[in-house]
Amino acid sequence: MGRRKPEGFGDQMKQFREKISREQKKQMRVLRRQYRKNRPLKEKIGSVLYLAPSLLGVLLFFVLPFFVVIYYSVVDNPITHNFVFLDNFSKVLNNAAFRVAARNTGMFSLIAVPAAVILSLLLAMMLECRIPFKSQLRSFFLSPLMVPIASIVLIWQVLFHDNGVVNEIVQGMGGQGVDWLKSSQAQIVIVILFLWKNLGYNMILFMAALSNIPSDIIEVARLESANAWKIFIHIKIRYLSSTILFVTIMSLINSFKVFREIYLLTGKYPFDSIYMLQHFMNNTFLSLDYQKLSAAAILMSIVMVVIIGILFIVENHFGKDVEG
Repeated sequence: MGRRKPEGFGDQMKQFREKISREQKKQMRVLRRQYRKNRPLKEKIGSVLYLAPSLLGVLLFFVLPFFVVIYYSVVDNPITHNFVFLDNFSKVLNNAAFRVAARNTGMFSLIAVPAAVILSLLLAMMLECRIPFKSQLRSFFLSPLMVPIASIVLIWQVLFHDNGVVNEIVQGMGGQGVDWLKSSQAQIVIVILFLWKNLGYNMILFMAALSNIPSDIIEVARLESANAWKIFIHIKIRYLSSTILFVTIMSLINSFKVFREIYLLTGKYPFDSIYMLQHFMNNTFLSLDYQKLSAAAILMSIVMVVIIGILFIVENHFGKDVEG
């Protein structure tokens, strides 16, 4: 039997690593400050010139349109430009179509995003183990990334049409077929499509993060008699926190972009259960109601900023003691 480490050894090692990490970060800050101070003027001008095209593009195509949207959201129309403050926001919030779209989008994101993060993490951990057909499983989950969106829509139409493959299987088992894309079950179909399309990419990110967890820390934890669950919660989750944050944000953004698939499947006026915020904004744009569109876009942006801010706070809590 191996020698057991003294009690409190793990805490001492953790404090020692934190102290070394703090000293290294302090030295790096001092070196960066000295480098910036002593950098030649010619090099500084060159850096600005290299960054200028990107900065100009961001200002022209992102920052300026953002302020234009804010301006349109507080005026009555683009012609008279009368200031109405929050009237447009009130009209949007009282709009029945907007409320349906917001409810459907929120419900979809609430189901699809956690499912995408949890399932992709479980798949990554499964593929890290010694299991048969590991390469084939990895290729299977990555295959949706290579399929064009038009082919994906065609596959889903074949599967979930009123006379599609799924209904044939259900009826063959004695059940009753459902017109999946024109019923209350339509959102289930879109959630399945979202997961099938995004699990592979998320899984690869988690596999890369798992391979970067220091093995010596896990060995110390095992010597301290920590079981697999404690290692996962207290070590792996903390080292995966930044990756979980990134995957969650990307999945959240992708959940707001699912409009493309729904539009190709059902058109611009789908069944009520899959009428999303993007449908509302697209139809509002077609009617040239820029004020309502701008107000809806700002409301959605505020919600996104709040959610992402909460995610950053949670990630900082779980990953604050991980080495830099």
